Amino acid sequence: MTMTRRDVLLAFAALAAGAEYRSAGAASAPRAADVVVIGAGAAGIAAARRIQAANRKVVVVEAAERIGGRCHTDLTTFDTPFDRGARWLFEPDTNSVARLARGAGTAVFPAPPGQKIRIGRRNARAGETERFLATLVRARRAIADAARGRADLSCAAAMPGDLDVWAATIDFVLGASATGKDLKDLSAMDRARAPQRRAAIGCKQGLGALLTTLSQGLPISLSTPAARIIWTGRDVGVETPAGRIGARAVIVTVSTNVLASGDIRFTPDLPKRQLDAAAKLSLGSYDRIALWLPGNPLGLGHNETMIEQSSDRTTALLTANANGSSLCTVDIAGSFGRDLSAQGEAAMLAFATEWLTKLFGSDAAATIKRSAVTRWNAAPHVLGAMSAAEVGGQPSRKILVEPLGSLFFAGEATHETLWGSVDGAWESGERAADAALRKIGALREPEQPAAATRKPSRHHRRSPSRHPRDAFGFPQP
Repeated sequence: MTMTRRDVLLAFAALAAGAEYRSAGAASAPRAADVVVIGAGAAGIAAARRIQAANRKVVVVEAAERIGGRCHTDLTTFDTPFDRGARWLFEPDTNSVARLARGAGTAVFPAPPGQKIRIGRRNARAGETERFLATLVRARRAIADAARGRADLSCAAAMPGDLDVWAATIDFVLGASATGKDLKDLSAMDRARAPQRRAAIGCKQGLGALLTTLSQGLPISLSTPAARIIWTGRDVGVETPAGRIGARAVIVTVSTNVLASGDIRFTPDLPKRQLDAAAKLSLGSYDRIALWLPGNPLGLGHNETMIEQSSDRTTALLTANANGSSLCTVDIAGSFGRDLSAQGEAAMLAFATEWLTKLFGSDAAATIKRSAVTRWNAAPHVLGAMSAAEVGGQPSRKILVEPLGSLFFAGEATHETLWGSVDGAWESGERAADAALRKIGALREPEQPAAATRKPSRHHRRSPSRHPRDAFGFPQP
């Protein structure tokens, strides 16, 4: 890919912004604020921007040495930006982050309209693809039907018994690839509430770089973990290694796995109701093996994605030639991805090489020039990928967002429908900021509108002109 001068300048502007905040460090963190935000990912940045726009003092403390959370753009390993975490913004026509990206001058591109299925060393024929899509429609409808029952059950238990040769592929598409968990570990009620995704865009400079750009002007202290949060009485505040920050309200945006780990202490202790909710919304596993394959040995188009007709969990999602470059990624997820990631980088690279060899021949894998892997389960300030509710866990999203005195929670896990997405995290941050502002008297309670016919939410409107898509673009029912 040839990046324009404008692309390069924007990317380095994002890096410069990150360097500026790093220089602020824990030692210079303010000692008081109206609201302290824990975490500088999408939810934390959205919350801080909202509070700052209300002319209230906000401080963001981030345990990691960078901004972005699970949006992390690597600008050094390859000759193109590499998104190590989130890479797509779904429903760009209504996505608030997509709107901000365009306003910030970020170059965006649409996800490709079609994907390929590999069966052995050949592409699926038209009839085979049609049978797969018909099977996918039946599987999704089965989950939706199960979600309407009185008792929750796993998505696997809801599956039709005649998925035949596509059973493992369906499990990967609807389970691991979309949520980071296998269907047996997923709540049918929670999965059915996720909106159908019809379109997506990516950012040429990377989603992590975009969040760094959107965080400019915010007081963010990096490498500043929150050790203890005091959330009742008159001594509300956050204790960090650099000292205590007094506050009138605190917004916590850390992942559910970090919340459940006990790494952050709360005074008083969090109620069991909230801790149980976090545990039922544990993070799935999703990692990326990045390979530099010059010369397009796979014969795929720019940003084209591909899955295989698999017979078990040992499979992956391929994205080729990112932004027109030689960067290809092999995404592993679910229980297989978790086990493989735990074995380390060498095992992950060995699987990617063997998998590509199985599907494209030995010549394809032989051209690998550079590589990198992500291991989000081992990232101490995240501990996983996206939240996905276990059986019976769907109500936990509403429980987790309940305010506790001067304490508020945000993050993708607190969004009842847009969980697992950057947009959901962003909206949850704005929602928590509004609640915190009302708590401190900086925002009036919303007036109750007169009874009227409600228009459908933007997350549930259907477009007759587009086929809905799954996480990587396959049409949905």
